[in-house]
Amino acid sequence: MFDYRLKVFDTVARRLSFTKAAEELCITQPAVTKHVKELEKQFRLRLFERTGNRIALTQGGLMVLKHTSILRDISRQLEYEISLLHESRRGTLNLGASTTLAQYVLPPLLARFHGIYRDVQLHMLNANTEQIEQALLRKEIELGIIEGDSKRREINYTPFARDEIVLVGSTKNPLTKKDEIRPDELLSIPLLLREPGSGTLEVVTHALKNTGIKLSDLSVEMYLGSSEAIKSYLMHSHCMAFISQHAVINEIENGSLKIISIKKLSIHRQFLFITLHADDGGLPGVFKWFAVQNYRDVLLASH
Repeated sequence: MFDYRLKVFDTVARRLSFTKAAEELCITQPAVTKHVKELEKQFRLRLFERTGNRIALTQGGLMVLKHTSILRDISRQLEYEISLLHESRRGTLNLGASTTLAQYVLPPLLARFHGIYRDVQLHMLNANTEQIEQALLRKEIELGIIEGDSKRREINYTPFARDEIVLVGSTKNPLTKKDEIRPDELLSIPLLLREPGSGTLEVVTHALKNTGIKLSDLSVEMYLGSSEAIKSYLMHSHCMAFISQHAVINEIENGSLKIISIKKLSIHRQFLFITLHADDGGLPGVFKWFAVQNYRDVLLASH
């Protein structure tokens, strides 16, 4: 769909070589030269300057390249979306999602997806990140959505959305009178943490390590298997907890929980799609595309 002469120009401009562009496009070098000259004639503009065996983009060439880059991306997206229209929208999609995503992020997306693709049956496994990766490797699911920093060579990881882990406590907790604490003050605070194997614990452990704090240095009162359990415990204790911002939006708004900043420490992470193959089509590909396109709108509408 991308105009072929623009595609040839774009390739030459990126490689700064007619020879390399010809090799990439699988055409002859004279054919590359012909397409570029036709484009220069159409635009009435020199696109390249030649100095010896080297070429460089002219000011006009730089301007055209800026637009061809945009057109190339639009063309790819259009081709992908058209290809989705030709794919079967029937069947069963077995998803797996780590706990935070399954509880707070995916439900509104799944509802919107089902409203559009009514012939697709969705089955979702809810477990921690490590268990979702294992389920994918055992081929119990076709697509996983996880949190955390783990990377296995057998698995393809694709970014989905960003999240932030925040330190929270009940507004009845005297410790939440402060708006900010130093990292070393964490050592004397009773903490609730997610269970081993969870993506949240993995990300928190890694972030604290960068400040010189090990998990064993913390005063951990309890490890719990869900954000809901942690929030409920916080309401009846003087503990604090690291938890996804997605899990506490409502409690922050109604004033029952408060976020405490940690000086010079922000804990961010990526939510990730995981598949066994880099080029996944079919229903997993349809769901990935849909989730990326609708994530922000659905999240805003649900809060």
